[in-house]
Amino acid sequence: VLAGFPQDPEDKEYVVVNNKCQCITVTSKFVPSKDNPGEEILERNIRILVPLMARENISDPMSPLRTTFVYRMTELCKKCDPVEVELGGEIYQAQQSTSCNEPETCYTYNRDKCYTTTFPFLYHGEVKDVPAVLTPASCYAD
Repeated sequence: VLAGFPQDPEDKEYVVVNNKCQCITVTSKFVPSKDNPGEEILERNIRILVPLMARENISDPMSPLRTTFVYRMTELCKKCDPVEVELGGEIYQAQQSTSCNEPETCYTYNRDKCYTTTFPFLYHGEVKDVPAVLTPASCYAD
């Protein structure tokens, strides 16, 4: 069971997944059945933006362009925040997914994370590697 949130108060469509790393949004809503109009069925809409100019290593602008994009609903819908569960009168910490220690593959910059890189900078005839911020809004508070 996935919990979602409405896109706006008047809308009956709920956002189930909004993954900024992989540019995917999954929404769901109940609609009348085509076979039985008196019955409602759950309709899921999956919106994927494929960043065609994405690099294999997003923090390295010189890396080759990414040509393979993989989307697995089980990974997109995983819930890694631990929850407390009572079993036999004792409280245990549990996660709702088994693959939480694996790093998430990003096809573009996650706007919530700070990404940096270095680039060669020619100054007075000398080349220096200079640090650069790739996502300034998430790296600086102001």
